[in-house]
Amino acid sequence: MANRYLLGFDVGSSSVKASLVNADSGKCVASAFYPEKEAPIMAVKAGWAEQDPNSWWEYAKLSLKKIMSDAGATAEDIKAVGISYQMHGLVCVDKNLKALRPSIIWCDSRAVPYGEKAFKDLGADQCLSHLLNSPGNFTAAKLAWVKENEPDLYNKIYKVMLPGDYLAMRLSGVANTTVSGLSEGMFWDFKENQPAKFLLDYYGFDSSLIADIVPTFAVQSEVCAEAAAELGLKAGTPITYRGGDQPNNALSLNVLNPGEIAATAGTSGVVYGVLGEVNYDKQSRVNTFAHVNHTAEQTRLGVLLCINGTGILNAWVHRNITPDISYAEMNDLAAQAPIGSEGVTIIPFGNGAERVLENQEIGCSINGLNFNKHSKAHIVRAAQEGIVFSFCYGMEIMQQMGMDIKKIHAGKANMFLSPLFRNTLAGVSGATIELYDTDGSVGAAKGAGMGAGIYKDNNEAFATLDKLEVIEPDAKNRDAYKNAYEAWKETLNNRL
Repeated sequence: MANRYLLGFDVGSSSVKASLVNADSGKCVASAFYPEKEAPIMAVKAGWAEQDPNSWWEYAKLSLKKIMSDAGATAEDIKAVGISYQMHGLVCVDKNLKALRPSIIWCDSRAVPYGEKAFKDLGADQCLSHLLNSPGNFTAAKLAWVKENEPDLYNKIYKVMLPGDYLAMRLSGVANTTVSGLSEGMFWDFKENQPAKFLLDYYGFDSSLIADIVPTFAVQSEVCAEAAAELGLKAGTPITYRGGDQPNNALSLNVLNPGEIAATAGTSGVVYGVLGEVNYDKQSRVNTFAHVNHTAEQTRLGVLLCINGTGILNAWVHRNITPDISYAEMNDLAAQAPIGSEGVTIIPFGNGAERVLENQEIGCSINGLNFNKHSKAHIVRAAQEGIVFSFCYGMEIMQQMGMDIKKIHAGKANMFLSPLFRNTLAGVSGATIELYDTDGSVGAAKGAGMGAGIYKDNNEAFATLDKLEVIEPDAKNRDAYKNAYEAWKETLNNRL
């Protein structure tokens, strides 16, 4: 029997990764990413961050060529294409579908004043009840910056899109987008269930700039003859799924239902939970977007909590406190200190302003240190506990929005490699943690299988997802974890 492969792309800011998944076995057969060193980010001015969209296309070509060769796959073997991508970026194209300028990507902060002014002028109630967020530094505000500062270029714009929309357009020759994508750019009105006319009118954007809307899981377009010849794919291969990186990470972990949580804990940390009703945080400390399976008939929102000071704190402690031992040995050292680190608390917010703290920048602090009884072990443990407690602090906001958190899904990577980190998170939150072996490009490939109808639903698509470990809450030490968390919160509140 001929092979049936699903192709997934993940357009990140550091690289573009491609994976081939065998549709029948559900297993990834080949993966590659380019460039092998981090892709350049252009910063012409402080706070700016841009990338050339054409570079994403070149990286996609190189990674695709590698996996097709490694798997011995032919163009006919590829049955569907899915795309994951860095969220909140702005790509502007002309009538010939050529990029007019570098993409203003997610970490570019130039649009903050434009979002803040809109929030003030339109009012918090209007923005939060319709957009579920402040316009903030998202795609719509970035387009407002272009309109004011590059008017000649703005007048040439035919369509605006997100990075994933751009790659899909290069593959198909067709410009379209999704509700999930529009929501992350602040272009979607959840009350009216249509593009946010009030915000478009406020900024003076013509509604024709919004690309045609297609379902997240469906035949969105097909690989065109020109792209097929350039990539070695078959013309007519369907493109059947698209999702931003955090919603797609949740999909990759089979997180689609209310109360389910997907978490990552790299340099920064993200907790992404699914909410089954339209709601928002009135203080805008978390962001709310349409999840990949959100429809007009079925409310599925992704509530996103971002903590900037996560793995970067653990790396700082390793570099400055325990430079002569490995991370695994550092974890063993931390375990020598008791839960709560005998009164040492670390506030982990030393990597810039934190949205969960209403954009305050309070820095990192070590509190309660006693020179006569505390050691390196206490500091290392307190750092990991501080990171966990910041996650739980944000998860309390999610619970206030109506989310019942019982299970956390995560990849077994970064901070989740630490038993102490995992046990503390389960102990404080009371949630079971399940660790899996997956990544964004594999999730995008399986999403393509769902959109193409190769899989009847997510349960079939992710039936072969490798569950590596399950961590249950430690009931015996529940009070100790709770007391340590409450002490940490008291310290935080004294800092705010």
